[in-house]
Amino acid sequence: MSDIHNTSSENAHENLDQAQAGLTFEQLSDRLRAAAARAGWTKLMPVQAGAIPLLLAGRDAMIQARTGSGKTGAFLLPMLEKLDPAHPHCQALILAPTRELARQVRQEAELLFGDSGLRTVAVYGGVGYGAQIDALKKGAHIVVGTPGRVLDHLLKRTLTLDHLRLLIFDEADRMLSMGFYPDMVELRRYLPARALHTAMFSATFPAAVMRTAHQFLRDAEFLSLSRDHVHVTDVEHVYYLVPDMGRERGLVRLIEMENPSSAIIFCNTKVRVHFVAVVLQRFGYDADELSADLSQKEREQVLARVRQGTLRFLVATDVAARGLDIHDLSHVIQFEPPEDTEGYIHRAGRTGRAGATGVAITLVSSLEKLALDRIAKRYDIEFQERALPTETDVEAIVAERLTALLEARLRERDNLQAERSRRFLPLARSLAESEDELAIVAMLLDDYYQQLLHAPVSQPGESEPAAEEKPSRSQRRRRSGRRRT
Repeated sequence: MSDIHNTSSENAHENLDQAQAGLTFEQLSDRLRAAAARAGWTKLMPVQAGAIPLLLAGRDAMIQARTGSGKTGAFLLPMLEKLDPAHPHCQALILAPTRELARQVRQEAELLFGDSGLRTVAVYGGVGYGAQIDALKKGAHIVVGTPGRVLDHLLKRTLTLDHLRLLIFDEADRMLSMGFYPDMVELRRYLPARALHTAMFSATFPAAVMRTAHQFLRDAEFLSLSRDHVHVTDVEHVYYLVPDMGRERGLVRLIEMENPSSAIIFCNTKVRVHFVAVVLQRFGYDADELSADLSQKEREQVLARVRQGTLRFLVATDVAARGLDIHDLSHVIQFEPPEDTEGYIHRAGRTGRAGATGVAITLVSSLEKLALDRIAKRYDIEFQERALPTETDVEAIVAERLTALLEARLRERDNLQAERSRRFLPLARSLAESEDELAIVAMLLDDYYQQLLHAPVSQPGESEPAAEEKPSRSQRRRRSGRRRT
């Protein structure tokens, strides 16, 4: 094995020092600089300057970085020195939340790796297995894929992680929002028993992501690119411009895209609180309201669910929510800006507690944007403007999320259940081929999606299975057999 795989203690300390000081483009090795030049880099982005030294030093890391910050290059570039092209085995596994991101990572990898001999394959659901299996058989060194499809290949024994050196979680917060946590836990059983170099990249580190990280990482370095501080105690401030009419439709689309594990939604009046709560309930979400109109008994019932962590969305006014402390709150959503600037701080401060990070989202019209500008100036807050998701955006993410959920359910079926399902193959084919009958298929998919996604789901840390050894050959054979028809 090449010496590059056994980084000396001296080099490791040097890399860690560079992570703190910020690595420069000129400090890259000739090999890495040539690869960066292939991709058109002339300097390193902040996430690359901080993360590359950590990965070269072999340190586990939790890195807070926004989408589009250059994080893909930050974890790909070190692979040129950490992996050995002479060994045709999976040495690096990159888990991504969507097929689109998996494709993007593979494309950037092919550009950076050039003629190094390192081969990359992207594996994801919604497409056939043939091309993916062929690429794996040829000895791909880097596998990038969604957790569900990676797990499928592990069960089919078309992929093994026995030679794995590096595990990357890309956009970990989105991975959880896509419903991949059970697959991530199952996949952990296939990881080598030896120490494994792992890094997790995420735009935010809410409590659920932190708990997941602790299951995979050891003595991890924390690196936040927010205001150049090395910590993970930040709130991401985001706003969306929405039309004056139909603001509630924008809220629903945001919730569908973000899929927060828990959120409090602030409105300025009790009338608006009731309206928003009803909209969410009609859409199938577990939502309830808290306002001055509730009786004491009703209020106590809502508060009991809040304290128990069984209510996913609480819609409230500032007055009604005063003094509330919701455990593991990942999102604060402001249906409208507060009537006073100080109110924003009280609202946003309810997430990002106890060493975790959270997201504060505000919906604003063009006129309300002026009030947000005043808040930003007074409290020195850097707001990110994001485009409101379109119906097409929502359709795409919901389709991918549902595909992942259905494939996970399919993995659980045994041979007898698979045989029972075959009775419906002709009907399924007939319905799919008839334009008039597609509404039936869509209805069934919608019902299933509502049941699976909008019902309370187990979060990282809840009913964690005891640590187990990697499945035996017979266990893998039984699990794989469940998929055979």
